[in-house]
Amino acid sequence: MECFSCFLGLLLLLAARLPLDAAKRFHDVLSNERTSGYMGEYNQLNGWSSDENEWNEKLYPVWKRGDSRWKNSWKGGHVQAILTSDSPALVGSTITFVVNLVFPRCQTEDVSGNIVYEKKCRNDTGPSSDQYVYNWTEEVDSGNGNSPGHHNVFPDGKPFPHHPGWKRWNFVYVFHTLGQYFQKLGRGSARVSVNTANVPLGPQLMEVTVYRRHRRAYVPIAKVKDVYVVTDHIPVFVTMYQKNDRNLSDETFLRDLPIMFTVLIHDPSHFLNESAIYYKWNFGDNTGLFVSNNPTLNHTYVLNGTFNLNLTVQAVVPGPCPSPSPKPPKPTSFLPTNLKSYYSNSPASASDNPLELRESPDEMCQIYRYGYFKATITIVEGILEVNIVRMTDVLMPVPQPDNSLMDFVVTCQGTIPTEVCTIVSDPTCQLAHSTVCDPVDVDVAGMCLLTVRRAFTGSGTYCVNLTLGDDTSLALTSTLVSVPARDPPSPLRMANGALVSVGCLAIFVTAITLLVYKKRKGYKLIENSTGIVVKGNGLGVSLNRAKAMFRPGNQEKDPLLNHQPGIL
Repeated sequence: MECFSCFLGLLLLLAARLPLDAAKRFHDVLSNERTSGYMGEYNQLNGWSSDENEWNEKLYPVWKRGDSRWKNSWKGGHVQAILTSDSPALVGSTITFVVNLVFPRCQTEDVSGNIVYEKKCRNDTGPSSDQYVYNWTEEVDSGNGNSPGHHNVFPDGKPFPHHPGWKRWNFVYVFHTLGQYFQKLGRGSARVSVNTANVPLGPQLMEVTVYRRHRRAYVPIAKVKDVYVVTDHIPVFVTMYQKNDRNLSDETFLRDLPIMFTVLIHDPSHFLNESAIYYKWNFGDNTGLFVSNNPTLNHTYVLNGTFNLNLTVQAVVPGPCPSPSPKPPKPTSFLPTNLKSYYSNSPASASDNPLELRESPDEMCQIYRYGYFKATITIVEGILEVNIVRMTDVLMPVPQPDNSLMDFVVTCQGTIPTEVCTIVSDPTCQLAHSTVCDPVDVDVAGMCLLTVRRAFTGSGTYCVNLTLGDDTSLALTSTLVSVPARDPPSPLRMANGALVSVGCLAIFVTAITLLVYKKRKGYKLIENSTGIVVKGNGLGVSLNRAKAMFRPGNQEKDPLLNHQPGIL
C-alpha cells in the first residue's frame, strides 16, 4: 500500500509539472544558444527580468527561422529592423540601444501610428487603392481600446503602460541580453538605455524581437542582434591636423610646422562630466613628457624620421565607495596592492598599503580610469609657406576688352613644388569661376621663385587662390585682384595709330639718309675700289646699327635674365 501511495504521489507530481515544462520561456523564444545556469553568471540589470519567465505564446506566437508564415507577416514586403548602439561603453556608464524599423517601399508611419502608403510613390505592384497598409486606430477603437483588455499585455503578462498616446504605439519590442529581457511598447523605433555597472567586461550580444499589433494578438515581423562592448579603459580617439599637410590620414606630417593633436573621449552618456581628466603626452622625439588638462596640444617636430607617439588619459571619477566586505582576521599577502589606483580617497600613489574601506555610507571615493592611444608618425620635408610678392599687368600688342592677363610672382619656403593650381573666384572667394593647374619645372637649387600668368574675363574684383603642392604638402595663399575696364579699340583709333607709326618711320629713315650723306660727302676718294669698300663698310655699319635699334633682342647677352622667374 505504501508503494502504491508513493507511485500515485509521483504521478501527481509529474502531472503538476507538465504544464510548467510545456510552457515556453523567454530564453526559448529569444535565443537558441543559451545553456542552463546562464542567468546565474550575471548580476541583475536594473529594470530587467529573468528569461526564465514564461512566454505567452497564445498572444505572441513563436516562429522559427524558415517558417513559411514569415512571408505573410507584413503586407507588401518585408520589414527590416536595424539595431545600433553607442558602444563601446566605459564600465559604470550608460549604453543606449536604438532599433529602427525600415518598412517596404512606399510605406510609412503617419502621426497616428498607422502604416499608410506614401503619396505619389509607385512600387512594383503599382498604386494601391487603399490609403492604409494597417489602420490600427480603427482596430483599437472598435475593440474598446480604452479598457486594459487581456490582449494589451506584454509577452510575460504585464499590462501595457497607459500613458497618453499609448494607443498609437503598435509595436512591441523585446530586448534580450545576459539572460535577461526588457519589454517596450513603441512606434517605428524604440530606444533602451542600460547602466553597465553590472555588465561584464568584453563583447556581449543584444538581441531584439519585434511584434506588430494584429487584432487581439500580435505577429512577429523582425529579429535583429548586434554586439556591444563594455570596457574598463576610456575609449580614446585622437585627431591630428597640420596646416600644409596634403593627406591627413596617412600619419605623415611636415617638419618645422606645428601639428595640432585633439583628444576625443567617447562618452555619450556624459559619465565623465564631473571627472578631473589629465592628458600625458610622449611624442617620441626626446622632448620629454607633457602633462595637460587641455584635450588639445600643439607640437612641432624639428627632425625628419619616424616617431612613436604615446598618450595616456587619466580620469578621476568621483563616486560612492563600494560596500565593505567582511574583514579577514589579518590582511594577507594575496590582497592586491594596486587597488588604490582604482578606489581611493586620495590620488594614487606608490604606497603599498591595501585598500581601506570606511564604514560611513556617505563616504565618497575616487575611481581611476585610464585610456591609451598610440601612433607612429613620419616627419618629412614639405612646402612650408607661399607668398605673392608682386602682381603686374601684361601688356598685349592689341588690347582685348574681354580678356586681361596678369603675372603673379610667387615665392615659397621649404621644398620646391611640383605643381601650381589657381582658382579664380568671386570677391567672396566662394563661387569659383575657373581652375587651372600646371606642372612646375624649376631647376634652381635652393630657390623657389615662380611667375604664374593667368587670364581674367572682364573687369571687376576677383579672389585668386594660388596653391603650390608636392607629394606630401600643399601650401596656399589668396589675394584680391582688381581688373580695370578696357576700352574697345575703334577703327579710327587704329587708323590714327597706323598713321603715327608710318610718320615716325618716315622721319627716322630721312634722318638716317641725311647722316649717311654727310659722312659720304666728307670723304676724299683716293681709289675707286677703296672708296667703294669704305662706302660699303660705312653703309653696312649704319644699316647694322639701324637694325639693332629695331631689333635689340638679337644682340642681348645680359646674363641677369637667367635669374628671372619662368612664366607658367
